[in-house]
Amino acid sequence: MKARRWVGSLIVVCVMGAGLAVGRTVDSKEAKVFDVRSYGAVGDGVAMDTKALQCAVDACHAAGGGVVLLGAGSYHIGTLWLKSNVELRLVEGAEVLGSLSLADYSRDNQGAIEGPAFDECLLYAEHAENIRITGEGSVDGRGYEKNFPIKLEDGSLGDRPMLIRFVECRNIRLEGVSFKNAASWCTHLVSCDDVVIRDLAIDSHVNRNNDGLDLDGCKNVLIENCNIRSGDDSICPKSTTARICENIVVKNCRVQSNTAAFKCGTSSRGGFKNISVSDCDFSGTRMGAIKLLAVDGGILEDIAIDNIVMNEVEGPIFIRLANRGRTYHQPTEQIQGKDVEPEGAPVGYAKNIRISNIKATVSGDIPKRQGIMISGIPGHCIEDVVLENIEISYSGGGTAEDAAREVPEDIARYPEQFFFGVLPSWGAFVRHAKNVEFKNVKMTTRTPDAREKIVLVDVEGFSEVETLPAR
Repeated sequence: MKARRWVGSLIVVCVMGAGLAVGRTVDSKEAKVFDVRSYGAVGDGVAMDTKALQCAVDACHAAGGGVVLLGAGSYHIGTLWLKSNVELRLVEGAEVLGSLSLADYSRDNQGAIEGPAFDECLLYAEHAENIRITGEGSVDGRGYEKNFPIKLEDGSLGDRPMLIRFVECRNIRLEGVSFKNAASWCTHLVSCDDVVIRDLAIDSHVNRNNDGLDLDGCKNVLIENCNIRSGDDSICPKSTTARICENIVVKNCRVQSNTAAFKCGTSSRGGFKNISVSDCDFSGTRMGAIKLLAVDGGILEDIAIDNIVMNEVEGPIFIRLANRGRTYHQPTEQIQGKDVEPEGAPVGYAKNIRISNIKATVSGDIPKRQGIMISGIPGHCIEDVVLENIEISYSGGGTAEDAAREVPEDIARYPEQFFFGVLPSWGAFVRHAKNVEFKNVKMTTRTPDAREKIVLVDVEGFSEVETLPAR
């Protein structure tokens, strides 16, 4: 990982007295409350309140924990370091505004190995436990491209802060608040355990790479009752190390994205295990609603997705086992425009995947972004996949030329379905797979299509079963 530097040093000295109060006790929970205004915060959206908020956090941590309270107002800050046993509570009418100057963001922190221009972030913690961000207020990164350009005048990449990054933390709660307008990823949790994300609203699509929730090597995570609208992947377990992302539950969420509603990957060094997604609405998603990827040597195992509505989406389901083989030893850029050579990690495996009770309307006028695609690579098959009780309506319109098309293997290319081009099937393309079962999978087109409904290539044990409803 590249060396860090501190930009715009912040040395905080908290002095009690002179109007700066210590925390008081809340009778209901016996929790100490540290009001940031007692530590000098102005909250007018103009004055820089980083020092005041950091003083309140430090005092709360030193006292053994409690609540750092942000009353109604606009708090203009750079990087704020959260610490163990601290709850950052934003009441209704409270908003945290990210600074528009990179000089106000720390570089003395762990950066994002998958995004070399994403080292800075607004709210940061590492090696901490019992951290909460709660309330009815908001955190606004103000990450519009005019504020944080993707490329600078000299052609180099411009730094674009994330909203939140927690590294190797445990017992995290993000509840009730609104996160919006990140300049890059919104919420990045790395090797974190025991996480609850509940009743969160994420609205982030004003720049590039605007992921919603990125969970890198995290374990024991509950995401429920969230409303996410993101410019890039909305809910995205990742794995840039050998640490498997596992025991993830997502339920009762409304998700809209320009690239994926739920995606395991692209980084998949350790892989993904025991993941459940249920009772969600993924409508209004482009480029693919559900993507399950194992391309960097990791595993993809015991995945259950159930009861999902997907109206006005593009590719509904994409499952990919491949051999990019990235080991993520240093920050690296994604290469998307062409197939590349494998980077060294051995091929992993993908098995025990069940997707059920899906109702989808696939729309759009880009044929290469439609159809189910399940594809391993030669010698490495995806195994034991069940699709059950699924209804999908496609737009149709495929030609005889499309039907005769051979799909490239592209074993090491960045795994995005539409990069493979138009599929020779309008419903499902299954390749290099074993034991794939379609049970009550009903697929139709709204206009005529010259392609076959299902195309199988190097598939063992495929079955298509339609059962009669019980009387």
